[in-house]
Amino acid sequence: MLNRKSFLKIGGLSLSGLLVNKTIAAPIVENIDNITSKNRGVKFGVISDLHYDLMHDSDRRAQLFIDTMVKEQPDFIIQLGDFCVPKPKNKPLLDIWSKFEGEKHYVLGNHDTDGGFSKEQALAFWGATNPYYSFDKNGFHFVVLDGNEKSETKKIDGYPRSITKKQLNWLKKDLQNTSLRTVIFCHQGLENTLGGLDNGMEVRYLFEQINKEAGFNKVVLVLTGHHHMNYHNEINGIHYVQINSSSYYWAGEDFKSSAFSDDFYKKHGILRYTLVYEDPIWAVIDLDHKKNIRIQGTKTKMAGVPLSDAGIDVYKDVYPITSEIDSRKLKY
Repeated sequence: MLNRKSFLKIGGLSLSGLLVNKTIAAPIVENIDNITSKNRGVKFGVISDLHYDLMHDSDRRAQLFIDTMVKEQPDFIIQLGDFCVPKPKNKPLLDIWSKFEGEKHYVLGNHDTDGGFSKEQALAFWGATNPYYSFDKNGFHFVVLDGNEKSETKKIDGYPRSITKKQLNWLKKDLQNTSLRTVIFCHQGLENTLGGLDNGMEVRYLFEQINKEAGFNKVVLVLTGHHHMNYHNEINGIHYVQINSSSYYWAGEDFKSSAFSDDFYKKHGILRYTLVYEDPIWAVIDLDHKKNIRIQGTKTKMAGVPLSDAGIDVYKDVYPITSEIDSRKLKY
């Protein structure tokens, strides 16, 4: 039985860089109130699960995001993992990424080390340094976590998806040492039991204890990728928002897509097991000091075949399959 991990390692990811001709089109931006105001504290652009090595039009997808960010001029941009492996063949992505001259941040995803690469190699290739770290911007605190550590208590099938005691101890001290409202970034969902962070409950409990200790909601927002889904949960006063993949939904090895031609799938075989989004999607997020969180999402449609005709249970992963990132207005 072919599995996703073994497929990704075939031929050293030789699928990367393959392109098809397609007219560049932007995704549809959902309507939301103007997020720029005198009360805006920080604004950032976020994209997740580009999977540059797998997509047939990955340059186009990255370019559309960066073109929009250059126009929007957020305080920083961040990718939430599964960006690209550190191969010279993937340098065109970094050239596109560098067109945004502002601050850039990176979260490690489980697929960023496919093909035998190390975390250190991936980070160095991107121009990043640490797998987990924190920074401040405009009166807010931001924490990047590494959810790709091996469990210290049990064997987990597939990719490592835990946070070790060492990182947890660092996280606790980091959060105790700031008085600022805090946003957390992690690749794997902390509240998703379908392949999410294995000790997500432990990390969530730490956030809740930090908030109790502070006497106010210090940790206010957690942003994750990995699941290629679109949802929001509020747990004990903390918002957990899943940022959908910019590229596709992983349908599984039992699914066979007919969205493209057989010739297409001969070149891009792994996409046979996906529902490809016609255009890339991302979000622009704004937090102000009046306890407002505004997420400006984007949406597109499934490429080739409408979702209703794809022959898949839309609720197979509980949350509905979609090619959207919802716009949301949240309070902290």
